[in-house]
Amino acid sequence: MVRAPGAAARVLSRAWYALKNSLMLIRNSLPRICIALGLTDPNRLLEHARREAAAGERFLEFRLDYLPWPEAGPELIRKFLREYPDCVVLATCRRHQNHGRFNGSIEEQLQILTGAVEAGARAVDIEIETAETARAGVRALEGRAVVVISYHNYDGTPAMEPVMRRMLKVPADAYKIVTTARKPSDNLRVLSLSKGHPKTRLVLLAMSETGFPSRVLSTVMGGLYTYATPSAAEGTAAGQVCARQMRQVYRADKLSKNCRFYGVIADPVRHSISPAVHNRAMQAKRLDGLYLPFLVAPLQLKDFFLFAEKLPLHGFSVTIPHKQRILRYLDAVDPLSKRIGAVNTVWRKAGRWRGTNTDAAGVRAPLEKRTRLGNKSVLVVGNGGAARSAAFTLADAGAQVSITGRNPDRVRALAKACGGAAITPDAAEQSDYDILVHATPVGMWPHGDECFFEKRIPGRLVFDLVYTPHRTGLIEMAEAQGRTTIPGIEMFVEQALKQFELFTGVAGPRAVMEKAAREAIEEQQGRTGA
Repeated sequence: MVRAPGAAARVLSRAWYALKNSLMLIRNSLPRICIALGLTDPNRLLEHARREAAAGERFLEFRLDYLPWPEAGPELIRKFLREYPDCVVLATCRRHQNHGRFNGSIEEQLQILTGAVEAGARAVDIEIETAETARAGVRALEGRAVVVISYHNYDGTPAMEPVMRRMLKVPADAYKIVTTARKPSDNLRVLSLSKGHPKTRLVLLAMSETGFPSRVLSTVMGGLYTYATPSAAEGTAAGQVCARQMRQVYRADKLSKNCRFYGVIADPVRHSISPAVHNRAMQAKRLDGLYLPFLVAPLQLKDFFLFAEKLPLHGFSVTIPHKQRILRYLDAVDPLSKRIGAVNTVWRKAGRWRGTNTDAAGVRAPLEKRTRLGNKSVLVVGNGGAARSAAFTLADAGAQVSITGRNPDRVRALAKACGGAAITPDAAEQSDYDILVHATPVGMWPHGDECFFEKRIPGRLVFDLVYTPHRTGLIEMAEAQGRTTIPGIEMFVEQALKQFELFTGVAGPRAVMEKAAREAIEEQQGRTGA
């Protein structure tokens, strides 16, 4: 069959319009989560890409600069897209001068990226340093792929508007601005660019563990997409987590602009299972909420409150090392928490920050399920926020409380405050108590085999408030000596239920939260081989 002369032109025209429409669609609706694949072995790169695509991921970044021969990257992209043609591939080949791994020239870098586009990559990431130097090369990619111009600052988070002005001088489909968070408020400094430039497509992130919240909040606050690691490989930047966590725990691809924000502050915070538990509870109750981990160093509480006000944060859990120091930043604290001198729950009501201590109920309820507390002899190990909660709560219940720990002055001060007796660790280990409540970080992940006591556990009923790992060194030693034990997960669930109701005004789903806590602990132990 012979086509009319105009037929070929019409076919080419339709193909051109199809490509144009495809690019427009991608520009306007890229998937919210991009899987960053930075692997040095080509076979492993393809293996991980296939695994993620088979799991339903549709947006993958191929870091070609990680490969020993980046010029072979386009063929890998072509091979992958033959198998998964519905996937969107973002090609990156960052030069070593800009914290990448490619040692070639700018011309060679652009040749590789052009080859990636010819192989089917529908987006390219070009660092601003290259784009400023080779504008003609960048323009040559316009209309053929989504061009993302990127800026990275590995030292901190500078003033953002000068950075934005620099970026906008180079035309592109989207701009990626990535800084390093040194304090909590750095998250908002970078994310706030979306509010100041609502018509510009932006990818906004802060690296580091402190910057993790920005990775989840980015898309809900106007960002085009965010990054995650593949399920079985390391990420390409500090603070990344795997896509499964981003989707299942944080629902980063489904959050609405009306989402209410909550969280936990701690240092360290990576071990916390609170995000998994509270987010699962909000999903079960169909609440439009998000609970995040915030790494807050001891001297960063003031900065955190500035961040919390502007986000805005509606409530947060407080754990080591902030339970006592945070009192000075609160507008109202209930009487028991004032006596305890420690707060583990903060929420905002009528514009005021209010604090309470749900650890008290978390300690008392599991014990009262097993015994009466009146006149029982109790040894509390520790002198921090959790220990204070236990000491005051048990003293109020009529128990005879003794305090031990490794800081004699603080032990004596706590014993005097709650009407108990101070005792040295050596003397405590040689004594006998009806109940032992352990409230120090000893035995906490990732040091789960450590134990405060060296040989003998001096309590018949042993309650370890450490909940990660599930079976601590203390629990195992106590059971080996015939003691009855209570794992820390029981305390955690009790206090979390009360927190959830204070945060949301809705009763927490106990069974859901307990299951989520156990699963999170098991997953954590699986990751560490514990």
